[in-house]
Amino acid sequence: MTLLERSVGVEDLVLLEPLEEKSLLQNLQLRYQNKEIYTYIGNVLISVNPYQQLPIYGPEFIATYRDYTFYEQKPHIYALANMAYQSLRDLDRDQCLLITGESGAGKTEASKLVMSYVAAVCEKGEQVNSVKEQLLQSNPVLEAFGNAKTIRNNNSSRFGKYMDVEFDFKGSPLGGVITNYLLEKSRVVKQLEGERNFHIFYQLLAGADAQLMKALKLEPDVSSYAYLNPKVSRVDGMDDASNFKAVQNAMAVIGFSEEEIRRVLEVTALVLKLGNVKLRDEFQASGVSASGILDGKALQEIGEMVGLNSNDIEKALCSRTMETAKEKVVTALNVIQAHYARDALAKNIYSRLFNWIVNRINDSIKVNTKEEKKVMGVLDIYGFEILEDNSFEQFVINYCNEKLQQVFIEMTLKEEQEEYKREGIPWTKVDYFDNGIICNLIEHNQRGILAMLDEECLRPGVVSDSTFLAKLNQLFSKHSHYESKVTQNAQRQYDHTMGLSCFRICHYAGKVTYSVTSFIDKNNDLLFRDLSQVMWKAQHPLLRSLFPEGDPKQASLKRPPTAGTQFKNSVSILMKNLYAKNPNYIRCIKPNEQQQRGLFSSELVAVQARYLGLLENVRVRRAGYAFRQGYGPFLERYRLLSKSTWPHWNGGDREGVEKLLGELSLSPEEMTYGKTKIFIRSPKTLFFLEEQRRLRLQQLATLIQKIYRGWRCRTHYQQMRKSQILISSWFRGNMQKKRYGKMKASALLIQAFVRGWKARKDYRKYFRSGAALTLANFIYKSIAQKFLLGLKNNLPPHNVLDKTWPAAPYKYFNTANRELRKLFHQWKCKKFRDRLSPKQVESLREKVCASELFKDKKASYPQSVPVPFQGDYIGLQRNPKLQKLKGGEEGPVLLADTVKKVNRGNGKTSSRILLLTKRHVILTDTKKSQTKTVIGLDSVAGVSVTSLRDGLFGLHLTELSSVGSKGDFLLISEHVVELLTKMYQAILETTQKQLPITVTEKFSVKFKDGSVSVKVIQGPGDGEKGKLNCKKKGSQGLEVTV
Repeated sequence: MTLLERSVGVEDLVLLEPLEEKSLLQNLQLRYQNKEIYTYIGNVLISVNPYQQLPIYGPEFIATYRDYTFYEQKPHIYALANMAYQSLRDLDRDQCLLITGESGAGKTEASKLVMSYVAAVCEKGEQVNSVKEQLLQSNPVLEAFGNAKTIRNNNSSRFGKYMDVEFDFKGSPLGGVITNYLLEKSRVVKQLEGERNFHIFYQLLAGADAQLMKALKLEPDVSSYAYLNPKVSRVDGMDDASNFKAVQNAMAVIGFSEEEIRRVLEVTALVLKLGNVKLRDEFQASGVSASGILDGKALQEIGEMVGLNSNDIEKALCSRTMETAKEKVVTALNVIQAHYARDALAKNIYSRLFNWIVNRINDSIKVNTKEEKKVMGVLDIYGFEILEDNSFEQFVINYCNEKLQQVFIEMTLKEEQEEYKREGIPWTKVDYFDNGIICNLIEHNQRGILAMLDEECLRPGVVSDSTFLAKLNQLFSKHSHYESKVTQNAQRQYDHTMGLSCFRICHYAGKVTYSVTSFIDKNNDLLFRDLSQVMWKAQHPLLRSLFPEGDPKQASLKRPPTAGTQFKNSVSILMKNLYAKNPNYIRCIKPNEQQQRGLFSSELVAVQARYLGLLENVRVRRAGYAFRQGYGPFLERYRLLSKSTWPHWNGGDREGVEKLLGELSLSPEEMTYGKTKIFIRSPKTLFFLEEQRRLRLQQLATLIQKIYRGWRCRTHYQQMRKSQILISSWFRGNMQKKRYGKMKASALLIQAFVRGWKARKDYRKYFRSGAALTLANFIYKSIAQKFLLGLKNNLPPHNVLDKTWPAAPYKYFNTANRELRKLFHQWKCKKFRDRLSPKQVESLREKVCASELFKDKKASYPQSVPVPFQGDYIGLQRNPKLQKLKGGEEGPVLLADTVKKVNRGNGKTSSRILLLTKRHVILTDTKKSQTKTVIGLDSVAGVSVTSLRDGLFGLHLTELSSVGSKGDFLLISEHVVELLTKMYQAILETTQKQLPITVTEKFSVKFKDGSVSVKVIQGPGDGEKGKLNCKKKGSQGLEVTV
């Protein structure tokens, strides 16, 4: 654990002295100004948002933290993620990471860092990498549809997210499940000044191409849409156009089809267009106020896009059908009510679309196996909110934070107590504030605020926000954590900040005043049945699926559960989930309101530190013992302080620690020995140990340096001495070798001259000068003449396939004989070519091309060499129906053959007639003689064929072509060499490009729903007949046996 070595301030607040709010804030500020944004409270991580990119992330840092334990490196989010992952993988303990803090404190970025770390340290593999990529790519999609710019944060999550990532026994991710909580759908129709709507609207307008914009009937100008704030159309540091492309790519990686992506964008555009539907005042004949559509253009575009009659939409927006068991009553809506209906419809469409996207992502990343799984949950949920005007949304958000605070306090204290109990350490109970009374005030089933709100929404008679507030005042008049104007007057208190339509709750983070205005409407969250029914009638499949209650067969008069009840149930399930896992806490802090780097507001941080309970957390941690560590790691770190344990200790870890601390003469009151850990009470004792260790390290470093310098000097001298001896010996040996070589060469030269002189002296008396050369030339010419005349009379036949040639009688004629043989063969070939017809020349060119493509590559190629290429194997000239299929402008059919098409789903084959022209490959039905598929040769990206004697080949198409979008073709032909040779020549002639032909037993074929890996194996019998047997291997594999 690095506490003093190169540290800035105190890295673990448990060791802070003195322990008070001022020193805590000063320590956080000191570390923040030195770009140390992470601090520990035991195993709780505090993260201060730096509002800048720091060079402390990436593969290098991931590799560092994965190789060390929690306290061996500086505080970092990677260390906490590593501890959670290792506990899950090695100890089989399900984990959850609770990331809490205000909006703008960096919760979303923290969750991304946790997921990226877990993805990086997992095992590698194609399937594992695919799962990791899908999990990571869910973030940009959810951010686009669920995040928005607020006053406090440019990328604020306007929904709560809990992701359960499921792992196998090896720690490799199998998939996951995402749960979302309370999307702030009111933002769809209204935003505060300086804020934006959800990112996806601006990304769509900025990043969609002209074709998509035309299809969606949209304009790129933000000011054209009533639901968008034109004053804040752009955000600094955020490129909406590139983010839109990233969202589309992420959806494709997750598994969304192109059609699904298109439908999601159409529904998104529908929400924008609903805001442009303008309403006007009208009056019925009876004088009753009604409403109508001012401009029908937007309504007409909506109807055309989703397949609805604009009159039906207008009727649903401007009237309401009240239905009882006996009758139906249609009531006209005034303009205010019609506006409410329009906005309610827009909010419901977007909210349901968001839920559909989350469910669709879950379908892609869910685990299909039934094997036992380990789970790591990551909770990224909105922080505690205290605004100038707090409404129903802030009420439920703060209720959720109350529950999370309750989990934090109970599980932290519980873990502390259980650890002391496990280790056999005496423990005195620490008193702490139990916010259960606040949770009970809100969630009690009969007497809670949510229960009263539901009761008021459901009871008959006149119901309003005022009657709801009156009921609260009556029920909680004496509750210590509830205040209102009525309760204050009863207690003769005066508070000008408390409005008549407000009530106040004393939360753990402070007092929050809520305005009851719209509490009833927001809790009811009603959507008129007319609107649900008209949406269900839409021809748009996705929009129709969002409103199942609009189906007349499923119509029900039963009232749906309120928003408060749904949220309460979701929070209850979340709490059960968290209690079942080992918690890991990340407490995010916002250093300033201006989102400015380097600025630390002590007042703002102090408020957050109070309601996050940082001081209380430190006190609970230090109530018993400020520091605890296993005997093994403790002995490994401090054993150098005792001569008995350094450099080697052969006894047990606990005995070693007792021996070590006994020799240091520390007070027995400062430490306690547990069953597996040593507990140290005061931080001063730990600082003393660290200081002693630092001094001891300096001594050891000096000793090591002294020994090393002596060893280095001795080694250097010995190496120099050995080198000098070696160089001297090599030099002397080399000099002697050179001297000997010169002497030997001189002796041989003298001997040669003497022998030559003697020979010339002996033979000079028998021959004239130059006679030997003349005789030699005469003999050579005679032999050459005899060789050439004999060759003339014994020339081999003129058949080009005959490669016989007379051997040279003497070796010195070998070179000339080879050249003559080569010239004679070239002369025979020229004579043979001069006798060939153009058709024969073309046939030979095809054979040459086939040889270049398949010789020594394809086992069936030698059998095709002596067989002429016929081209027509189905009697095309006798079948006028098939002749019509090729078209009049296609030219001659290069090849007509019957092939077998391998089915993509089950591996079975079906017969097809293949026609190859100069421009297309045409596949027709063998029975009906009707065109099934026409493939342009410019759409063929390549061909994969095996080296065996089979006729299987994969026809790979480009993704941009209309046929290519459906996927590649897997075909079987008995004349595969001829077919691919002619296709290669046709593509080369048409596109001036060579067709890539890959000879392999393993290749991938892309289909519409994904890619299939094809593996060809040799069966028994060596494949004489070339029969194929196709078997499906899983959802992504096909095995072909030859």
